[in-house]
Amino acid sequence: MFAVLKTGGKQYKVQAGDILRVEKLAADAGEKIQFNDVLMVGGDSTVVGAPFVEGAAVQADVIDQIKGEKLIKFVKRRRKHSSKRTVGHRQKLTLVRITDILASGADKSGVKAAVGAGSVAAPSEAKPAKKAAKAEAKAEAPAAAAADDLTAINGVGPAAAKKLADAGITSFAQLAAVDVDSFDAVKVKPEWVAQAAELAK
Repeated sequence: MFAVLKTGGKQYKVQAGDILRVEKLAADAGEKIQFNDVLMVGGDSTVVGAPFVEGAAVQADVIDQIKGEKLIKFVKRRRKHSSKRTVGHRQKLTLVRITDILASGADKSGVKAAVGAGSVAAPSEAKPAKKAAKAEAKAEAPAAAAADDLTAINGVGPAAAKKLADAGITSFAQLAAVDVDSFDAVKVKPEWVAQAAELAK
C-alpha cells in the first residue's frame, strides 16, 4: 500500500518504512505525527482525492531535526572595481520514518497533526476564531444600527464623531443630554448639544 502526501509545498509518494526528509515540522525527535493532506491512496484499490482523500492519513515517527546540504550562492560583477558576494545556506529539515498509512478514520486516531514550523495555527484552530468573530460582528450590528450619524451636526466631522463614539455617545439623544461644563472625554460645543436636541425630536 502506498500514499501520496503533501507537506511543505511538496508531494511525496511513500510506503510504510520509508525515511523522508521534509520541510521543518514543529515536532521533537521521537514524537509521532500524522500527515492529513493525502492526495492519493493506492493498493488493492486506488483512491484519488479532490484535492485530498477524505479520512486518509499517513503516520510517521520523527527521527531528528536536521539541516540539508550547504548551498553556495556566488555573485560577481565582471567590471573593474566590481563587487562579489558569497552567501551560504543550509535548509532546516525534519527526518521522519513512515509507520502507517490509514485509508480511513484519520480523525479518530488521536495522533498529533504534522504542522510546519512557521505556521501560526492549525486550520482547525482558526475556524472557531472566525466563527467567534462573526458572532461578535452580528452582536455589534444592532448597536450600530441604533446609532445616529453624528456628522449630521454642523461642526462634527468623522474624527469628532469617532471620539464621541469612543466616549459612549452614539445618538443625538445622548449628545443632547451632555453637560458641556462637566464632560471631559471630548470637548463638546454648546451648539452641538442644541442641534442634537433638535435632531433627537
